Amino acid sequence: MTTSSAPLVSLQAPKDVSVADIETELSQIWQSYNPGGEGSFAAATRAATFSLVIYEPEETQQLLAALGYYMGPIDGIEGPRTQAALEVAQKALGLEVTGKSNPETLAKLKEEIAKKGDGIKADGNGAKTTKYALDTSGAGFADAIASVNPCRIIALCPTVGEDEGVNAQVSAYCPVQKRTSSTLICCEYITLRGTQTALDRIGGMIPELAIADLPKFVWWKATPDPNHDLFKRIAESSNCIILDSSHFNATEEDLQVVQDLIESGLNVADLNWRRLFNWQELTAEAFDPPERRPHVKEIDLVTIDYEKGNPAQALMFLGWFASRLQWHPVAYENLGGEYDITKIKFVGADQRQIEVELAAIPIAAGEIPGDLIGLRLMSTNPQADCCTILCSQIAGCMRMESGGGAQNCRIEQVTPMFDQQAENLLSQQLQRWSRDMLYEESMAVTAEILKLVNR
Repeated sequence: MTTSSAPLVSLQAPKDVSVADIETELSQIWQSYNPGGEGSFAAATRAATFSLVIYEPEETQQLLAALGYYMGPIDGIEGPRTQAALEVAQKALGLEVTGKSNPETLAKLKEEIAKKGDGIKADGNGAKTTKYALDTSGAGFADAIASVNPCRIIALCPTVGEDEGVNAQVSAYCPVQKRTSSTLICCEYITLRGTQTALDRIGGMIPELAIADLPKFVWWKATPDPNHDLFKRIAESSNCIILDSSHFNATEEDLQVVQDLIESGLNVADLNWRRLFNWQELTAEAFDPPERRPHVKEIDLVTIDYEKGNPAQALMFLGWFASRLQWHPVAYENLGGEYDITKIKFVGADQRQIEVELAAIPIAAGEIPGDLIGLRLMSTNPQADCCTILCSQIAGCMRMESGGGAQNCRIEQVTPMFDQQAENLLSQQLQRWSRDMLYEESMAVTAEILKLVNR
């Protein structure tokens, strides 16, 4: 979804400070703000709703900023502002213009940094110059969140190389709202850069940087590791740990780690789970009619197709469906092949045998790795009225309708969510910090399935 981007007012561009002086410097930003000058605003609301810690191992924004292509807040969000900066940088560096970060782009950006030393050019007054003006085509994370929630964002950016301690920056940005142009609602930013070892050393003080007595969220943009000292420190002090399983590398193992975190008492939210909402809703609606409702118990053949590369959505959807029907997983077999077929067997509450097939379709249809493509629910009982086929609008229903019998099925297309991108889902997730019991019940069954993998 593309939205108009509000102009950003910078109360404080990124400023290097010592770690010990972060709070003092943030306070000085507000003490020095003078709303009485010509063309200024009547008031600015300081961060006062929640704190968000972002663990950002991805270097793209940092490199773009160092080279002058990006001048927005370092918030770890690959939203429209970062995309626009990437497009300008890729064009300038002779790369394919995709607006997305990739290994070739990262390598070229690092090469340019090495050529330029610190990567910064200065004008006659010693100020940084930029090749890139803030875009007006879409709103970034700061716009979407700060427009309604003044918050504090603490970005942890691990670097490689020699351990030279932790470099800290503070900044404050405020999107100008059309309806209330007399008021600025602002986000405060704290950016901490250093090697993983250096960040681990100051791990104990990171929770102290969050605003006291307000909700604390952590967006961990890497594989969660309960043995990771930094992860443990900030997770224990947070109200909610936010992940995105669409980026897991070892999906089956990583989903089991997520379940371990849930069982340890942590409140975990997965942005990828929220992408399943339309599939879950249409599946439930298929059995809303009274005449069909009893037949849901007759389902014993299930096929789930997903985009090859990441089975997280398929496994979580299966966990949700099985948890609703009280199916217990008893066998797991990966058959491989072109579609990397996996067969999973369940036993229902009435001892009915159920067989599920997961198929990884080798296409690149969507922007999210592992998006669901199709779902087929059937029964070995020819009298059962439970046949249901759901398909994504992109991939269509051809494979699901093959094999005969589709004319007796309820067939629907699933409209993709307009807000599948992480920055939009994150904006929604930050409005709530209570536990999602449906997600936890579904993940418990998903974990039971994955425990069978190595048996």
